[in-house]
Amino acid sequence: MKRTVAVLLSLVMLLGLLAGCGGKEQGGGTGTENYKIALITMDSIDQHWVTLNEGAQKAAKELGVTVTYMAPNTKDDAQQIEQVNNAVAAGCQAIIVAANGPDAITSALKEAAAAGVKIIYVDSPANMAAEATFSTDNEAAGKTAGETMLAELKAKGVTSGSIGIINTNAASDSTLKREAGFRSAFAGTDFTVLETQYGEGDAAKSQSIAENYITQGAVGIFGANEGSTTGAGNAIKAAKSDTVCVGFDKSDAIRGLIDDGFILATMAQNPDVMGYEGVKAAVAVLKGEDLGGKVVDTGVSVLKKD
Repeated sequence: MKRTVAVLLSLVMLLGLLAGCGGKEQGGGTGTENYKIALITMDSIDQHWVTLNEGAQKAAKELGVTVTYMAPNTKDDAQQIEQVNNAVAAGCQAIIVAANGPDAITSALKEAAAAGVKIIYVDSPANMAAEATFSTDNEAAGKTAGETMLAELKAKGVTSGSIGIINTNAASDSTLKREAGFRSAFAGTDFTVLETQYGEGDAAKSQSIAENYITQGAVGIFGANEGSTTGAGNAIKAAKSDTVCVGFDKSDAIRGLIDDGFILATMAQNPDVMGYEGVKAAVAVLKGEDLGGKVVDTGVSVLKKD
């Protein structure tokens, strides 16, 4: 029965894609160009992706095109690949994508490009060339996160100790660069940055990892994305710990934890800008403009209680 239901749901989704290039048809769609553009993010849960889609839909409305938002419920390479294939089968002329696993999705994107589909990256690229990329300079932002934590620890008189890192997985290009940047901030200090633990971007899993770090006496915890940061902050709150937490992304939950003093700071990206500029770029290349594979840093701010 479960298999039958799953097959039926897949058929319904594909029919929806054929009708409008997507399972969640949004945007203008009444423009004279009548372009079909798919937006595929890592998941549909994190506020980061919701905001990115809002930016994309704003641009779609302004430009009179249809941008169909497609996203799995959780970070899953197979589901992302399936959505790329569905977008191509539905006749989408451009795909705007945030690659969950840059290696895993590359073959599907190469096939799409070979079929004439234009590829634009937002947030996290895959391992192939694209028309343009709009993302945070993740390594630089990760270093800023590390420097922010280091300054706070020194202000508290803490000059040594262990630092925990909660990342999403071992494949996501964006979060791996954030981790590399974060680690670089502690080079030459007396702090020990522990082996990275992976919570798959899930707040509950990340909280459990953070609880273990706190039990081990970690003086700091870095969360590499929204779920990781939320989980770390919740663990510090539950333990009433003075562990310094610095993370990535902004959401109501993270802002609340910052206001209550359980997270020191988060690196606030601009996903709305990524989505907005991604759609503008897609329309530009479909009109024949050559963007030359440009990479645009969409910026980051250090969000603290003050």
